[in-house]
Amino acid sequence: MALKNITLVSSSWVLFNSEGDSKILDLDKYSILRRLRVHARDLRILDPLLSYPSAILGRERAIIVNLEHIKAIITAEEVWLRDPLDENVIPVVEELHRRLVTRGGLMEGFGEEDEQAADFPFEFRALEVMLEAICSYLDARTTELETAAYPALDELTSKISSRNLDRVRKLKSAMTRLTNRVQKVRDELEQLLDDDEDMGDLYLSRKLSRNSSPISISGAPNWCPASPAIRSKLSKTSRASGVSTHDEGNDVEELEMLLEAYFMQIDSTMNKLTTLEIFLISGTLCLSVYSLVAAVFGMNIPYTWRNNHQYLFKWVVILAGMLSAFVFIWIMTYAGHKGLIGI
Repeated sequence: MALKNITLVSSSWVLFNSEGDSKILDLDKYSILRRLRVHARDLRILDPLLSYPSAILGRERAIIVNLEHIKAIITAEEVWLRDPLDENVIPVVEELHRRLVTRGGLMEGFGEEDEQAADFPFEFRALEVMLEAICSYLDARTTELETAAYPALDELTSKISSRNLDRVRKLKSAMTRLTNRVQKVRDELEQLLDDDEDMGDLYLSRKLSRNSSPISISGAPNWCPASPAIRSKLSKTSRASGVSTHDEGNDVEELEMLLEAYFMQIDSTMNKLTTLEIFLISGTLCLSVYSLVAAVFGMNIPYTWRNNHQYLFKWVVILAGMLSAFVFIWIMTYAGHKGLIGI
């Protein structure tokens, strides 16, 4: 009786197909599993309530994309994008509509680069949109953090106070979280670039044409994807029988060039965050030393060595400030000399 009372929670998806049509659907988990023939664990990866790291996974019939707020399932003919009404996902929906809409096999109103991209398989074009979107999103967040951080550091330099220190401390925490997010995306792209077999798994069109007569596993429905162990054995059998060709190598090279371009964008964002981190850490370190010296000599404690030497306090503060500024400039110069920041 308890099972009858269970209500299936539906989620909102936008569906794009290779013909350029799109529609929004509200489907529960089991409807998605039946229609897309993916594993239940793949849907868990796309669950926004579960904090799975960024991932781009090639399955037998789909690509699972989990990049921050972009959660999608790409097949050789369709793109399923989760939560299309989310403010961070709406630009991705618009770009997918612009890139994937076709009329008679030709793309209308596009530049030369877009026409060249049209030669890519459908799944590569969809993946490119999502990689471009996440790179732009993370770069925008980095720019926002830079815009807030440098004035905060300048204000702290001009006036050391608990309020300004707390503001810089919060910015450092935000920078650390953003750095971790960028690093996860970078690691995922690097892992794909380092493994040709993983990249080959993303070429769904080739696998679809090659497996026009799919191998069914005894005792299981034909639509159910094989387990990773079985797929690994089938892959080894295919390589042993000489299925891999020179064309497949070229396909991997095209995908590698695509991933390499966005890897460089993520790397550039990572460099910006590293530069910002060096500025914040170095600035707060030098100012902390300066405030410590001023606090020690400014304490209202009757030390004997302070008798008739009050006039020295201002020189202690001035010299401590000059020393802190010198250390900060030296750190920045050394970091620039080592290529850690661009100055």
